[in-house]
Amino acid sequence: MHNTPNQTPQNLRAKEASSYLGVGLSTLWLYAKQGKLNPIKLSQRVTIFQKSDLDQFINNSMSRG
Repeated sequence: MHNTPNQTPQNLRAKEASSYLGVGLSTLWLYAKQGKLNPIKLSQRVTIFQKSDLDQFINNSMSRG
């Protein structure tokens, strides 16, 4: 499945997820460690984040602040 330039994939790697949230990689991993995000480990070296989880995190953050 190929994504058009205007379509965001449903699963994002860590670097893509941090860019999507507008935070650095270390902040993304901190959020995961704190349980604010749910990373999905596909293999020893591959972890993804679901876009729906990132969107929910953004919505929750905006409603609090």
